[in-house]
Amino acid sequence: MDPQPSPSGRSSPVGRSPSFSVTDAGSQSLSSILNNPHAAKLEASWVGWWSVSPPEFAPLISTKASSDLTRSDFQSYVSSVSDSYHRFEDIRNHSTKEQTLDVDNIGEALVACLREVPALYFKEDFALEDGPTFRAACPFTDVSDNIVLQEKLSHYLDVVELHLVKEISLRSNSFFEAQGQLQDLNVKIVEGCSRIRELKETIRLLDTDLVDSARQIQELNANRTNLFALQHKLKLILSVNQALSALKLLVASAECAGALDVIDDLQHLLDGDELTGLHCFRHLRDHVVASIDSINSILSAEFIRASIHDAGDADAVILLKAKARASISLNGKDVEQVKLDEEEATNFRDRLLPLIIGLLRTAKLPFVLRTYRDTLTADMKTAIKTAVAELLPVLVARPLESDLTADRSMDVDGGGSSLASKLRSLLSESFVQLLAAIFKIVQAHLVRAAEVKRAIEWIMCNLDGHYAADSVASAIALGAMVAESSQESNGQGGPFLPYAPLRSTAKAHSSPGKASDAISPSNLSKNFRADVLRENTEAVFAACDAAHGRWAKLLGVRALLHPRLRLQEFLSIYNITQEFITATEKIGGRLGYSIRGTLQSQAKSFVDFQHESRMTKIKAVLDQETWVEVDVPDEFQGALEQNEQTDSSGTTALNAAQGKAEAIEKKKSDAVTSSQNNSSNMKERGKPTTQMLEYGGVGYHMVNCGLILLKMLSEYIEMNNLLPSLSLEVVHRVVEILKFFNTRTCQLVLGAGAMQVSGLKSITSKHLALASQVISFTYAIIPEIRQILFLKVPEPRKSLLLLEFDRVAQDYKVHRDEIHTKLVQIMRERLLVHLRGLPQIVESWNRPEDAEPQPSQFARSLTKEVGYLQRVLSRTLHEVDVEAIFRQVVVIFHSQISEAFSRLEITTPQAKDRLHRDIKHILACIRSLPSDNLNNSATPNWGQLDEFLVQRFGAEAG
Repeated sequence: MDPQPSPSGRSSPVGRSPSFSVTDAGSQSLSSILNNPHAAKLEASWVGWWSVSPPEFAPLISTKASSDLTRSDFQSYVSSVSDSYHRFEDIRNHSTKEQTLDVDNIGEALVACLREVPALYFKEDFALEDGPTFRAACPFTDVSDNIVLQEKLSHYLDVVELHLVKEISLRSNSFFEAQGQLQDLNVKIVEGCSRIRELKETIRLLDTDLVDSARQIQELNANRTNLFALQHKLKLILSVNQALSALKLLVASAECAGALDVIDDLQHLLDGDELTGLHCFRHLRDHVVASIDSINSILSAEFIRASIHDAGDADAVILLKAKARASISLNGKDVEQVKLDEEEATNFRDRLLPLIIGLLRTAKLPFVLRTYRDTLTADMKTAIKTAVAELLPVLVARPLESDLTADRSMDVDGGGSSLASKLRSLLSESFVQLLAAIFKIVQAHLVRAAEVKRAIEWIMCNLDGHYAADSVASAIALGAMVAESSQESNGQGGPFLPYAPLRSTAKAHSSPGKASDAISPSNLSKNFRADVLRENTEAVFAACDAAHGRWAKLLGVRALLHPRLRLQEFLSIYNITQEFITATEKIGGRLGYSIRGTLQSQAKSFVDFQHESRMTKIKAVLDQETWVEVDVPDEFQGALEQNEQTDSSGTTALNAAQGKAEAIEKKKSDAVTSSQNNSSNMKERGKPTTQMLEYGGVGYHMVNCGLILLKMLSEYIEMNNLLPSLSLEVVHRVVEILKFFNTRTCQLVLGAGAMQVSGLKSITSKHLALASQVISFTYAIIPEIRQILFLKVPEPRKSLLLLEFDRVAQDYKVHRDEIHTKLVQIMRERLLVHLRGLPQIVESWNRPEDAEPQPSQFARSLTKEVGYLQRVLSRTLHEVDVEAIFRQVVVIFHSQISEAFSRLEITTPQAKDRLHRDIKHILACIRSLPSDNLNNSATPNWGQLDEFLVQRFGAEAG
């Protein structure tokens, strides 16, 4: 096959011609060649039919240089010989596979040779009568080509036959081997069947001779065992029947401990398999459950009766005593301490012990305690409601206070006979009596509940050495397992059945390595005990909460009345409520936040209302104040002296007040003597005297509004001492009323507002002096008030309140100084008025006929007014204040008068004499004024007018 192209695309030498022609190939027998088994001779036959349509190997004539040839130049040649070359490759591969054929590759050679035959002949619809098929199979048109085609078809047939024969020969060994194995198997089956027949015969002989007698013995023994089991079952049925009868009798007679023992035995039988299949006991489990429910009902009812209902007679006794006290109108409260003695407590514990043990065994104690809690709460509410219903008719029959009748008769529902209306119509003393009775009833119930709580805690935790300690421990363990089992059954959706899985639970817990610590018997007992103790405590808590709620409701019904009460009336309600809270919290062990909030809210409302009423009152008093001095009643002086007593810290209030006052207040002690001298002088002249208010060794002239303010401040202090929880609120209210009093006083006196609201014609120096005294007194007592009030104020809030008080005190000091300044200003204005008329008076001095020896009208009027001011201020103000005021007046007189005199035109000797006479008269008045001498001169109140006199008339005249 030299003419075929190489794989690289380059052609072999093209000058060689084919070895055979078509005629040469046709002259040989194709079938004989194909049937030749020798592979070496097979090539010639292939060459024969390969040469049927040899390609035309025309010489390649290159038109290009050899170095310019590319693969594309050979593309036409490669495409023309590709089909023949691929067929050649298949034939060659087929020959290789035939030579290397082995058993493992059976069938592959046949598949390879079939690829030599064109796929056209393998089509299912191959039919030569079909035109396209015939043309594809016989493309030749001449006879010689058809002869070659026939040879080719014969060759295809021989190829298929040859390979089929080879495949069959390769598989012949396996076929005959399998046939031999089948024959051997048939022989072995026949031998096995004969052996089986022999064994069956041998077994039959053995059964007849040996086994029959032994089998009879075994059957008799089984019958004997069955009879014993039947006898045991009958005895078991008899015992169960007797146990059921005994259980009914025990439950009917309320012998709970014995009934529980019987139930334990029956439950163990039910947990086992001894009663399995007994139709007569199909309802036994239901009977046991019903008996347990009956026992639980009996124990629960007995526990509730022993814990609550047996103490019901105490309520009737308390109500009877309360009615007796109300009928004879006794005042005050009578809250006796209710408690059980040691013997009663011991008897009560012994009574509860069997009940608790029974409820522990059935794991019902937590549930019963929850029922007990609800019953105790309902009983507490019912007892309070009954007490109110029975005591109200007795208490309402008492006379009403006139000032509160209208308020108390009103009801939110509009009716006058409702319970709320009756409660509002009670006097505060009657309401306190009602609260006292309720207090005793609640205390009796809570003491009983606390005793139940202590008894259960003693039974659950403190029975060491007691005869029932083992019983309680086993009951706790049993109840814990029952509770755990019931929770598991409930969690799985099954019905609650006490004791039902008890034995299986015990087995599971006793298996080592299978039970975790969380479900060990000891942990179960601890958890169960904790549940019981928690429910036990919650019962007392719930009772306390119920009592607090009812008490708070009673207070809430009268919430609009309590702020309007007097302090002592409200304090009686406040104190009994505080005692009630303290007692119930001590018994129940839980803080009553709700009732404390109600009490605090009403106390705050009381303080707010009292403050508002006092603010309204002090405003009305100030608006009606005429600023006339009044006598100070003895009770005011006594209250003031009481507040001056030593406080709890050991420091006297007097020292605190003096420490806070300014340095000039130290001189006020000297004014007492002056005031007393003035009073004695007035007595000698037969004029009435007024009693001053003394504080810190200093006397103060008071007006009505000052005394009212002092009384209010005393009431605030009393309110602060009696309601320490509201001390902060009281302090704020005191600061507010002090600010208002100072501001309103300033508006009325300095601002002359009293002329419009009080009808005063003018604001005189007397009015100003009295206002100064009131302001000075208030300023003096502010430090002591602050110290007394701050004893109850929490420490973190004191710093801000100290600043508030300091600002208030500073405002009072500024107000006092402004009053003094106003007094000086009044004298200055009067001086200016007189100075404006001085020129006309001086003109009369120059007339010769004016030989009056007296000072002029200007000097006499001026000194008269100064003397009047001195008398007024000296009688009212303290000496140190008078000196401070007149010191400024002296300076003004010196400067203004000397300046006015220096501008006068004095031309005649008579005028000079008159001027000298006036100056001497005015200086004499100035010398007598109570002013501290601030200069170094030995002459009192030396000043510019003295210098003017010396300059004008000489040193001898001065």
